[in-house]
Amino acid sequence: MKNNVKLARLSANITQTDLAKKTGITRQTISLIEKGAYNPSLQLCIALAKELGKTLDELFWEVDDQ
Repeated sequence: MKNNVKLARLSANITQTDLAKKTGITRQTISLIEKGAYNPSLQLCIALAKELGKTLDELFWEVDDQ
C-alpha cells in the first residue's frame, strides 16, 4: 500500500510527534507508515485522514505487485 501521509503532514505543518499524539499512536508508528513499512488499520487510516484534513483516497491507495 502506498500513501501520502508524509506529504500531507508536512503541508499541514504538523510534526510526527503531534500527529501521533492526536491519533493515539507512537511517533515511531507514524514514521513506519510514512515509509510504507506498516499498514495501518482502517480505524487508524480514518483518524489520520481526519487529522490531516484529507480523504482516505487522497492518503492511501493499493499498488499491484506484478
